[in-house]
Amino acid sequence: MQIMLAPLQKRFKYHFSGNRQTNVLSKPEWYLTQVLMWIGNHAKFLEDKIQPILDKAGFLVNARLEFSRALVMLILEKLAADIPCLLYDDNLFCHLVDEVLLFERELHTVHGYLSSFPSCMHILSEETCFQRWLTVERKFALQKMDSMLSSEAAWISQYKDITDVDEMKVPDCAETFMTLLLVITDRYKNLPTAARKLQFLELQKDLVDDFRIRLTQVMKEESRTPLAFRYCAILNAVNYIATVLADWADNVVRHSLTSLSLPVFWD
Repeated sequence: MQIMLAPLQKRFKYHFSGNRQTNVLSKPEWYLTQVLMWIGNHAKFLEDKIQPILDKAGFLVNARLEFSRALVMLILEKLAADIPCLLYDDNLFCHLVDEVLLFERELHTVHGYLSSFPSCMHILSEETCFQRWLTVERKFALQKMDSMLSSEAAWISQYKDITDVDEMKVPDCAETFMTLLLVITDRYKNLPTAARKLQFLELQKDLVDDFRIRLTQVMKEESRTPLAFRYCAILNAVNYIATVLADWADNVVRHSLTSLSLPVFWD
């Protein structure tokens, strides 16, 4: 196994360290994609040729997974070296997190990498990096909320012309907000500890409360004409979000976080 790994490890360090043109902080996808390619390209050979040899020798080892784990260790070393260099550049850091999450998804879903193995999520969970991740997630989420509420289509349902789909007459801003929360959940759901997931859940709670305050402010502006279009759209938004939050109470990700329950945001 090490004979196969040695030249790949050497190539990785050659291309993605030092002053090489391929070693660029803004392009983490280059080394992440390279490792995925090596894992995919070697999978059949490892399963068909190497695994039978290990089985015959009595080694209780999965050749493909051990090969993958060794290559992932290169990624972890690379991330540990690069993250301090881009920690306070929001765009570079956010791009790195996005690419790492894509890498992790493919690694687990396509290549069957085990959740018990070392992974990039452990690096992202380290205190300094994790707190920076939370800060950046909050910043971009708030920017997205500003954008969705200032849009000309904020209070219009995207399904307004399809009656059987739009029973709740949900305005676009409410749907976009709930999609935002779903995206955040998808990003943190594979964190290795419940404690880290809870911190993201707290962030989501804060965002829900912030959105509630924003809706309340808009509602006060519209209170003189309670039958006006936008006032009714706000009520529909509140009803929709409350309904979805109630449904999410049974979501498997949140259900596992039994030490913290979702409060009622909407009276």
